[in-house]
Amino acid sequence: MGLKKRAKVNAEFNMSSLTDIIFLLLIFFMLTSTVVAPNALNLKMPGRADTPSTPSSKQLDDVRIADDGTFYFNSRRIDVGELENRLRAKANGNYSMLISPDKRAPVEGVVTIMDMAMRLNINGVLAAEED
Repeated sequence: MGLKKRAKVNAEFNMSSLTDIIFLLLIFFMLTSTVVAPNALNLKMPGRADTPSTPSSKQLDDVRIADDGTFYFNSRRIDVGELENRLRAKANGNYSMLISPDKRAPVEGVVTIMDMAMRLNINGVLAAEED
């Protein structure tokens, strides 16, 4: 009987093509991540040596966002248009305000106030409550 010997299956895996693909993907993601500029808010972090002395919280005007989305300027209820007019009147190059949202305040209200501060060149200090 002439039995033929079966050829053994080669169990090796060639890694060179896989490393080429990974290297190309790495280059692709590195290049695209530098092109994409995130659309984020420009926040000023405290503790920088080049900034002038920070005003105390007694000097800051308080803009509070309530749970239902209403705005309060120094503990008085105010609508968005009137708030912007008051902030525009007070805005000079060195004006700061305190933004203090309630725990369940809508994010849209906080973003509205921060956007208003950015447009009017106001330093907005976000005072978040601790849990």
